[in-house]
Amino acid sequence: MSERLNVKDLITVGIFSVIIIVLIFIFGMLGYIPILMIALPILAALICGIPFMLFLTRVNKFGMVTLMGLILGIVMFLSGHTWVPILVFTLCAFIADCILKMGDYSSVKNSIVAHGVFILGVMGNMLPFFIMRDFYLNGLRSSMGADYVNVISPFINTPVLIVLIILTFIVGMASAYVGKIVLKKHFEKAGIA
Repeated sequence: MSERLNVKDLITVGIFSVIIIVLIFIFGMLGYIPILMIALPILAALICGIPFMLFLTRVNKFGMVTLMGLILGIVMFLSGHTWVPILVFTLCAFIADCILKMGDYSSVKNSIVAHGVFILGVMGNMLPFFIMRDFYLNGLRSSMGADYVNVISPFINTPVLIVLIILTFIVGMASAYVGKIVLKKHFEKAGIA
């Protein structure tokens, strides 16, 4: 088996990138509810476990997960976020790729941890809010209104960022574990996984 990515691998990465992007954007609409805007990384970790684990049934070459992270970061950038998601998603995906490689792409434990690390890439969307807090809150005030900003501003601080990173990782692993169970129960019976 060749270690180089072929057209079939690229198509697989593209299809699953679209699935994950659509899920993140659909649930991202919940960000219009102020308190849920802070919880968006946790929601992304929760909903992406099943498709990511299904994607891993097709992954057997290093770079496929990294490429998916790069695509997700670029789409986030093109949808109006800063360049930070490109860097963070690609870095987290690369680390996830390394974790999967250590498990020879067949370790369930490595797959679950890899999703926890991979989905931390969505924090790239949130980091600018915490790093340049006042700038982003002023922008939100003009686009979403003062009431929206008044609800979320107490939560835009370093302790909340740390908790958010930890919870996103934990929920990402739990979601991947559920994804593995669902794959075994339903997708394998149907011949999809």
